Amino acid sequence: MRKLLIVIPAYNEEENIEKVITRIINEYPQYDYVVVNDGSKDKTAEICRENHYKLLDLPVNLGLAEAFRAGLKYAYQMGYQYAVQFDADGQHRAEFISVILEEIEKGYDIVIGSRFVNGKKDWSLRMIGSRMITTAIKITTGVRIADPTSGMRMFSSKMIKEFVHNLNYGPEPDTISHLMKNGAKVAEVPVIMDERKVGTSYLNLIGSAKYMIRMMTSILIFQNFRIFH
Repeated sequence: MRKLLIVIPAYNEEENIEKVITRIINEYPQYDYVVVNDGSKDKTAEICRENHYKLLDLPVNLGLAEAFRAGLKYAYQMGYQYAVQFDADGQHRAEFISVILEEIEKGYDIVIGSRFVNGKKDWSLRMIGSRMITTAIKITTGVRIADPTSGMRMFSSKMIKEFVHNLNYGPEPDTISHLMKNGAKVAEVPVIMDERKVGTSYLNLIGSAKYMIRMMTSILIFQNFRIFH
């Protein structure tokens, strides 16, 4: 069984992707990676092909959750023991992968790289939404997740298989909550994340608000009807 795959969903990241992948290749060659180009309209895929990066090239834009699931399917098919979600925009720091890996090897199913294990959230709209999701997860699972919207998450082979064989699953806070309710062991480790310097995020202000409402509704209501295999 192969050890760890870094799954890097990328949508219109032509300004960031080369820097991100070059650093992984040069400084962390012990890790395998794959870029999942999510139907980008810019030169993201072209840059990956020119540099011979390991690439899954989706023909249309499916969204972050489905792009990451495509990477998990690749991890499952290739027999990886762990897979970690890693942003293509330069916000995630690869030096924390080893810390997350060390934690998941203690027997956890999911380990989240958290900005708020030791740090405090501000009172921006996004962080208010994060607080609400933390509360909703605590209500439904009894467990407090300090940084439920963190995109830096590592999954065990058991969880990879679960995502692959359940088509309605995306690696989002509501799914993490659902998996916890069904016995998944989840931990958080402190990490530092950088601010995006160039490019456009998947989520703008309106998109962020819709995302938070969707997560709250799912966690408190709809996840009760999901089937766990």
